[in-house]
Amino acid sequence: MSPTSAFAVDLPSNLIERARRGEEAAFEQIYRRFERPIFTLAVRLLGNAEDAADVVHDCLLKVFRKLDSFRGEAPFWAWVRQIAHNEVMMRLRRRDPLQAVDALDDDADESSADDARQQVASPWVAAEQAVLERALMQLPDSTRAVIWLYHVEGLTHDEIAESMGRSLSFSKSQLARGTRRLRSLLQLSPEVIAHA
Repeated sequence: MSPTSAFAVDLPSNLIERARRGEEAAFEQIYRRFERPIFTLAVRLLGNAEDAADVVHDCLLKVFRKLDSFRGEAPFWAWVRQIAHNEVMMRLRRRDPLQAVDALDDDADESSADDARQQVASPWVAAEQAVLERALMQLPDSTRAVIWLYHVEGLTHDEIAESMGRSLSFSKSQLARGTRRLRSLLQLSPEVIAHA
């Protein structure tokens, strides 16, 4: 896991202990600090803001329920990220198994990924990011998840295959097909992508 991850949140040293003791203010601080990174991860992989909000709720509920099991062997943020990742993968596996996995279709579910977009310094970078996000949303969920996990989260094909309950060749083929499809979508003008 990259140290530049959005999950790499510095917490006051006593915050986790205060949360373990049941202090409501400590729970609220943890929630506020991890709400955005969890939502961003979920909306990028699930392509749906409503599902992503559910992941935030369910993930943080698990964090609070399992707080006593956190041993501190890894950073707290990595532990939270793993719970969020598992929650997203579980939802992807529960989706319709007949959903296009091998065939990349053009039936995109336009979502509110704009809510998850992080602020950037210049308008042209924001425009390029918006075009990329719209293009990503046109990919099937599984393909988008593989691309995101590989390129952004830095997972290996073995890790992706294991987390998605699929084969190594599935991860590799989805990355190759998805990358080809993404390149072709990005060669289109932003207007075409926006209305696809």
